[in-house]
Amino acid sequence: MQNPYQQGRFGPPEWPPPTQQHEQPQAPPPQRRLGRRRTVVGICVLTAVVLAAVTAVAYVRYGGEDRAVAADPSKPLIAGWKTVVNPEHGTAFDVPPEWEVAAPTVFSGYTDRKNPEKILIGHTAPAFYKSKWCSIDANGDGLIEDVKLASAGTKGAEGAKDTADIAERSAPTWVYAAHTQPDKSLVTWDKPVEYRTKAGVRGTYVKARSAGAPQPNRCAGDGSAVVFGFKNSKGGFVAWDFHGRTGVPGAVGDDLVMRILSTVRLAGDPKEADPAAS
Repeated sequence: MQNPYQQGRFGPPEWPPPTQQHEQPQAPPPQRRLGRRRTVVGICVLTAVVLAAVTAVAYVRYGGEDRAVAADPSKPLIAGWKTVVNPEHGTAFDVPPEWEVAAPTVFSGYTDRKNPEKILIGHTAPAFYKSKWCSIDANGDGLIEDVKLASAGTKGAEGAKDTADIAERSAPTWVYAAHTQPDKSLVTWDKPVEYRTKAGVRGTYVKARSAGAPQPNRCAGDGSAVVFGFKNSKGGFVAWDFHGRTGVPGAVGDDLVMRILSTVRLAGDPKEADPAAS
């Protein structure tokens, strides 16, 4: 199995993160973390970010709105599940009822631990499984940080060559960013696989995982990711992704991940996010 990280072929995706249209944050102040009340600290006019030291998480919301939203415009393909809609990319997928569905304007991702201002990868309109799976005061400063067990969402992939390129670049990056920084050699992944969802969306997915990830605290450890690259109704490249911890009680199994992936579908034409929304 080839490892493009070791060969230097792939690093963080070449396409920019969804936050590029916003002013980038200045040097991080000491309080820019998720505190005991788990609130978001503002860093510029339109954007708020939390940089959690445990897993180098970047969490962004636009306009101060982060509550769950109704499953409009489509109903779940699996009875009893919840639908996650991303109007910006014109996509939707379903998750089990115990998952938490965030607003489409929520951005969740991971930063470079050596440079917290640099976002390695992220997605919008995320759904979280056990968002407070592990809570820890990693720095001993009295601030409690929450680590989720798993997450899924969608992201843009402008600049990709094809759907296989999307999946093969992004899947290892999710695992590296969330679990193995700064060691890329601990990440391996499979060859791209062509796939068609229940709704007829054709694309390519790649599965990646880590082995021997650093464990500086009880919340850290190995993880896996699955990324499915496809096109939206306007022919733009997008990616659905799942990433989560492995080797722990309650970890999301591969069968469930693939069942969630099977529900990926188009949900109308993509709409640009409104940064002025309040």
